Amino acid sequence: MTTGDAMAQASERFRAAGLASPVVDARLLLTHVLGAPHGLLMTGNPTPEQEIVFEDMIRRRESGEPVQHITGFAPFRYEEVHVGPGVFIPRPETEQLVDEALKILARRPAHRRRVVELCAGSGAITLSLAREMGGVELHAVELSEAAWPYLVRNLEDVDAELVRADMLDAFRELDGTVDLVVANPPYVPETDRFVLPPDVVGHDPDLALFGGPDGLDALRVVREVALRLLVPGGWVVAEHDEKQSAALLELFGAPHFEGTADLRDLSGRPRHIIASSALRAEDPGMAGLAL
Repeated sequence: MTTGDAMAQASERFRAAGLASPVVDARLLLTHVLGAPHGLLMTGNPTPEQEIVFEDMIRRRESGEPVQHITGFAPFRYEEVHVGPGVFIPRPETEQLVDEALKILARRPAHRRRVVELCAGSGAITLSLAREMGGVELHAVELSEAAWPYLVRNLEDVDAELVRADMLDAFRELDGTVDLVVANPPYVPETDRFVLPPDVVGHDPDLALFGGPDGLDALRVVREVALRLLVPGGWVVAEHDEKQSAALLELFGAPHFEGTADLRDLSGRPRHIIASSALRAEDPGMAGLAL
């Protein structure tokens, strides 16, 4: 079988199975089997042994198992993170969240770059910040027992403090000293459970997906944690559902926050709330650190 034949057959089977991105899925699985760079097919054809492995992957994908669970990796910005059952698969929208975090950190002095990631999951955000910016002090918290091993594995070569805990009480010793809080919390409204794609429901853990009836339960906690952690003029950036924009602009608004905005993703949808902890009158020297 040639590489082209393998791609064509897998794509057609995925299309027949009703999968949303049959060609992309086929390419990702085949490049993984061939050991090719991410997304690029080698000129060589698969060996008989590789054909057997590829056929098994095709069957797993046809059954609805995510590509990332089949390969064990998820691409994220310039990295690949280990993923599998029990941990949320990072999405492209969250890559933009990292962009905003990097912009904030770039405007702060090198000695004022203390970051806390809430709901860290696989650790993709913290990993990207570590790789893409120097002089950053990193802390990350994750509640899930199932996700914890992935977080530890993905950040094993990163100088970051990791804790398994409820974010509500995590890092009390850092209260009032953090420059950036970043989070991709569970924000899907429970009422959306039955309209989510099969790739999501049943594979991504509920703990990482659903945020209560309106999807805001975890985001309300993110707000409270950010308020106690941030220095005056520090920033919080969090991902959310596009339907929650108005509620979050209010939740992260005055008097406790300022400079609040809801940034749009590449599709033009409001997806990332950003806000600065309000400066206190007794802290005029912090004004120069505000974005």
